[in-house]
Amino acid sequence: QVQLVESGGGLVQAGGSLRLSCAASGRTFRSYPMGWFRQAPGKERDIVAAISWSGTTYYADSVKGRFTISRDNAKNTVYLQMNSLKPEDTAVYYCAAKTPYSTRSYYYTDRSQYDYWGQGTQVTVSS
Repeated sequence: QVQLVESGGGLVQAGGSLRLSCAASGRTFRSYPMGWFRQAPGKERDIVAAISWSGTTYYADSVKGRFTISRDNAKNTVYLQMNSLKPEDTAVYYCAAKTPYSTRSYYYTDRSQYDYWGQGTQVTVSS
């Protein structure tokens, strides 16, 4: 029902910035809660940030104050602005979408709650 394609990853020095984009197909995009997850080698795929259909946001403690999730429903795109990057931010970053279920504007933080995933984009932060 929706297809997600991430872009914007790459190699950056500590303290630098990157902006990830997730382009989505589907007429109902504006109603889909969205999330960004990341997975480092040997680690679980964990929540980074999430956003409801109305724009309410959640951030993991490790990125709070440095990362910003946003969405542009007119462009069918969700973004993750990453500032003050640290080596521990190095991971594959995944965009995810959840099929709408409630009319209330929720965000979701567990990977099992999401139905659609992008292919992932590598972010590497050097020291």
